[in-house]
Amino acid sequence: MLLAPIAAVAALWATATVTAHLTLILGAGTAALITVCAAGVYGGVRRRGVTALVTAAVLLLTSTAAALTVFRPLDETPPTPRSQPTGYWNLPTGSRLAYTLQRAHGHARPTPVIVLHGGPGTPGDGPSPAETLLTGKGYDVYSYDQLGSGRSGRLADPTGYTVARQVADLEAVRARIGADRVVLLGASWGATLAAEYLAAHPDRVARMVLTSPGVLWAPAWKDRAEGDIWDRLTPSQQRRIDELEANPRLLAWSLLAEANPRAAHALVPDSELDPLFAKLLDIAAPAATCRPDRPLTDLPASVPGFYANQLTTADQLHVPDPRPALRRVHVPVLVLRGSCDYKNPGIAREYADVLPEADLVTVSGAGHLIDAEQPTLYRRAVTRFLD
Repeated sequence: MLLAPIAAVAALWATATVTAHLTLILGAGTAALITVCAAGVYGGVRRRGVTALVTAAVLLLTSTAAALTVFRPLDETPPTPRSQPTGYWNLPTGSRLAYTLQRAHGHARPTPVIVLHGGPGTPGDGPSPAETLLTGKGYDVYSYDQLGSGRSGRLADPTGYTVARQVADLEAVRARIGADRVVLLGASWGATLAAEYLAAHPDRVARMVLTSPGVLWAPAWKDRAEGDIWDRLTPSQQRRIDELEANPRLLAWSLLAEANPRAAHALVPDSELDPLFAKLLDIAAPAATCRPDRPLTDLPASVPGFYANQLTTADQLHVPDPRPALRRVHVPVLVLRGSCDYKNPGIAREYADVLPEADLVTVSGAGHLIDAEQPTLYRRAVTRFLD
């Protein structure tokens, strides 16, 4: 009786490594549970009736417990995105991306600006004041929700979220808007994406602004202290996150995710995990500033993409090194880093060292969210650089 649930879990995990079909996975677990219980008939308990009753009782108790825990859907309420003008691109890559376009005031420059949000999978929810400011400088400004996040489409197979797919989407966006070259504004992971795109398409980028950049090449930082927002949480923030994560359904999800992300996605879909991810980000957001103990009031209300975040981040450890190609690219780049950013200072410094025409500027009194903490300094630095 004690071994039966353990055997069921082992069978679930083993089956999940080869298939994402929940029916087959659950069938394997149920079969293992019944088999171990019924083995009592051949292990000394000769009463078949007693064995059948015990087996049925164990199956009933296990199924009831699973229905009340592992198979009970998460009930977090998704955020309500702010209203904004939205268009959609159906790209040749197969991605359906939502975007917002702000037209230039007066005569538009030939090189539009494309804004790349961070995360992966954590878009903003509307044009920022800095983006609006650039329209007054003659730039058309496009901001889009990357695949798997915000208002954009989700993939049925989460293993499709890769760095290469995001780079291909960005190139398809450039072609769709008909721009020979573009200016890229990338923040956090968006800076990593911009650098990957520059390495693949050096002739398509006029200038880049990289704010609070993520790692340039993840394998180089695998065994180094990269710096993580979760390490700066206050005790209260950590306690709230622990309470959210202490859910048997999430524990089962993590077990399946190790075996097969497709199976984990079948068990807990985007509609459940994206709202939970949004709540986790809201709790952790103050830790991205110079004052982790001070609440933030103007947080994005977009719906983040949990699977896009997890799978793209995992894929970063397997991409080719872009640095040799970047060392040969002569494109002006501005790298901005907040003085109290939780990211290791060496990350931003590496961009300046690798890119031949990059300038690194440290912004005092700002953490990872420079535009939120030092908006005047941020906007002045960006506009001066682009001018």
